[in-house]
Amino acid sequence: MGDVKRIMIVLAALALAVAGACGGGSKAHTATRAAAPVPPSPSEPLPHDPGLLAARLARMIGDLNASIGEWLRSGDPSRGGPPEAVSLQALFVQRAYRLLAQRPRLASATLPRLPARLRPSSRDVVTAIRDLMRLTPPSHRRHFKTGPAAPAGRLLDFYREAQRSFGVAWNVLASVNLVETDFNRIRSSSSAGAQGPMQFEPSTWRVYGLGGNIHDPRDAIFGAANYLHRSGAPGSYHRALYSYNPSPLYVDAVLRYARQIAAGPRGFFSFYPWQVFVRTPSGERRITGP
Repeated sequence: MGDVKRIMIVLAALALAVAGACGGGSKAHTATRAAAPVPPSPSEPLPHDPGLLAARLARMIGDLNASIGEWLRSGDPSRGGPPEAVSLQALFVQRAYRLLAQRPRLASATLPRLPARLRPSSRDVVTAIRDLMRLTPPSHRRHFKTGPAAPAGRLLDFYREAQRSFGVAWNVLASVNLVETDFNRIRSSSSAGAQGPMQFEPSTWRVYGLGGNIHDPRDAIFGAANYLHRSGAPGSYHRALYSYNPSPLYVDAVLRYARQIAAGPRGFFSFYPWQVFVRTPSGERRITGP
């Protein structure tokens, strides 16, 4: 997701080169910060040409990483949501990945055109989305209950606290939270009656919920960590996740997302702003976000 130290070294080298070219003692030549990129609109058309889509997606991933870095340097991710630029850039990336997941031929022509450093992560994400699309049929529900996610920094604290208590990797817990409810943005119960940020059926919650509130993010994360630990994690995440949701597609998607969430310091923060999309018989629609 980007190497902060490498970026800082490159920027420092560029600054020195500019100073040398301009004459270091001249006050008339002062360093200026590059203008921040203009975020995309929420409905910006996605290119359907593989070369254009790969170029736009790569550019947007770079912009998103830069905006996340600025957010983490100047803000407090334990309070409130991400800046607007982060939300809009993440939404474009998410929409592009969803398009590629739905169009395998376009994906097979686009992904190889991405910069080499982005290909493995992009393939993981596109495959995870495709897994979940295959697993989940279109919904006939007309109304969905939604709400804001807890602040990113607080969620990270909950995942790591649960990891210390149960030995279940924090990034796996974050991935389950993403897959189940998009970090609690979707508040509706499932068709099977599962509830809360980690989607427990009430009968299962009574066994594994540690007496907590099924709708509370921290309690739900701890309940999930308890369930996964007692189902085989960390010894076998495949077995534990299959117990959580008995589908190889589900297991594959969660583990792919988990790998990317832990891939770098910006990994979690690039998925945290993702919005809720629902598939209906008449097509896909987005129900949260800008």
